[in-house]
Amino acid sequence: MILSITEWRPVTGSIPPTTPEMWESEFSRYRQSPESQKLNPNMTMSEFQRIYWMEWIHRQWARIVGLTFLAPTAYFVARGKVSKKMAMNLAGINVLIASQGAVGWWMVKSGLKDELFAKDAHPRVSQYRLATHLGLAVTTFTAMLWNGLTVLTERRLLINTPASKALDHFNTLRLSKALRPFRVSLLSVLTLTFITAGSGAIVAGLDAGLIYNEFPYMGKGLHPPPEELWNPFYSRYPEPPRPDLVWRNMAENPSLAQLDHRILATGTFFAIHALYFYARRSSAVKRLLSAGTRKALGTTLILIYVQAALGLGTLLYLVPKSLASAHQAGALALLTSGTVAASGVWMPGRIGAVLRRRIAGAGVKVERAKAGLGSSASSTGSGAKGGDTVGGTGVVNGDGVDAARRFTYQPPRQTSVLSARRSKEQKGPERVRHALKA
Repeated sequence: MILSITEWRPVTGSIPPTTPEMWESEFSRYRQSPESQKLNPNMTMSEFQRIYWMEWIHRQWARIVGLTFLAPTAYFVARGKVSKKMAMNLAGINVLIASQGAVGWWMVKSGLKDELFAKDAHPRVSQYRLATHLGLAVTTFTAMLWNGLTVLTERRLLINTPASKALDHFNTLRLSKALRPFRVSLLSVLTLTFITAGSGAIVAGLDAGLIYNEFPYMGKGLHPPPEELWNPFYSRYPEPPRPDLVWRNMAENPSLAQLDHRILATGTFFAIHALYFYARRSSAVKRLLSAGTRKALGTTLILIYVQAALGLGTLLYLVPKSLASAHQAGALALLTSGTVAASGVWMPGRIGAVLRRRIAGAGVKVERAKAGLGSSASSTGSGAKGGDTVGGTGVVNGDGVDAARRFTYQPPRQTSVLSARRSKEQKGPERVRHALKA
């Protein structure tokens, strides 16, 4: 990872250097960093400006993301447009965004100080901090996506679907025993995908993709020799038993880090296949999944092939930036499609509570309407069918839909069709179209 900006100024840092003197000041600070002294001692001003603009755009983009999420959050919460729970969720996402900026600087700072490196080590940011930065970014994105999908689900069930039908759908998904193991499987696959992406950050931080550029072999076998994988060099204890030997090799030994990533990626590949065919072969699960959920699972299956191809290309071609970036984006795409699939089988509890209150209120109004209609029928000689309203009484029907707009009794549709046919015989096609529209 190339570093160029050696200070963290959340507000004033948004203004780039504009004069030769300002550029020279930035360049002189960079020349004091270990990266410049050990890797780029002969860098020119034009070369520095190129890497400076790359990092400045990244930081500026992060500021834009934060502002474009904070401003709408403040507006909708202040105007009372969201529920209390959603307001808390949005506030939490804003905290994650702010934390991401702090963690990003914490990561960059690890590449600017000699004391954080081992003696004569290659200057680089800490792989631990890089993985934390990536993990927090993915968590923030997933939180945004999940809350957005929740809003769409609530709108579909609370506004675009009759209440009784929506409640039946809610209860079916919420209480179905067949979906419980499928939910656990789906959550496990998403967790495995997230962990695999995190291990990719460890590989990137150690430049572990630059060794063993072959697949499936690593040297003469499927894995390097055990003495290379569990090297005492990475332990902080000079003598056995070395309690940190395992985890330090997993996080600091490039050979073991790459092997771990291969194992996790292969496991994710087959886990997604198993999940897809589970959903296809289980008649009980297949019957409960919506068309959108099935499409999301199919998309996930396609994406895992794309991601595998990108990963192999990145490894075999010695980590070109274009393939490495696409491979990282592929991991996010996998998590996105999996999260969309999950939103189709998890129902927010709030939806059921709202639907029950709505139907209960509708039932009370219908009973009152029946009582009122019974007393007025003897004097008016007119009535209404079911729970529909007459005269704009504000009665709602059994689905909880406001029927106050139905001021008069409407004849059955068959009568309108009959009238249209007679009109056709008597007064031509124009009367038919008019009757059908009516």
